[in-house]
Amino acid sequence: MFRIARSPEDLVKAAVVRGIVFVEEQGTSYVIERDGYEDASVHVLGEIEGEPVAAGRIREVDGYAKLERLAVRKQWRGQGHGSRLIRYMMDVAREQGFTKFKLHAQVVAKGFYERHGFRAVGEPFIEAEIEHCLMVRDA
Repeated sequence: MFRIARSPEDLVKAAVVRGIVFVEEQGTSYVIERDGYEDASVHVLGEIEGEPVAAGRIREVDGYAKLERLAVRKQWRGQGHGSRLIRYMMDVAREQGFTKFKLHAQVVAKGFYERHGFRAVGEPFIEAEIEHCLMVRDA
């Protein structure tokens, strides 16, 4: 179901998932959602029978694998795809030699990431007009 998005078509599919979830559903502006880190990131795509349903990206930030833009389309939520996505992304990062992970979690999703071994660090902050918190995990 999940793979690294390498082809132009896979990258477009990942962008479509992110556009649907972040721009359409959550009202984030395209300018914020598509930032200057696209080319410096490893993109992940999840598909079911050819339909793009999940996406995320990984990039190195201060020695951490930063997991970003994790998204599952609404009709596929609640089926374990988000958990499989985060585990896959962490496995990819481990294969690249990372042992520390971080992410900016929307505060409403904090419990989801805690169930995957992340812990909140510091105070919540606003990013893309949504309250987030920094979360980290070792190993």
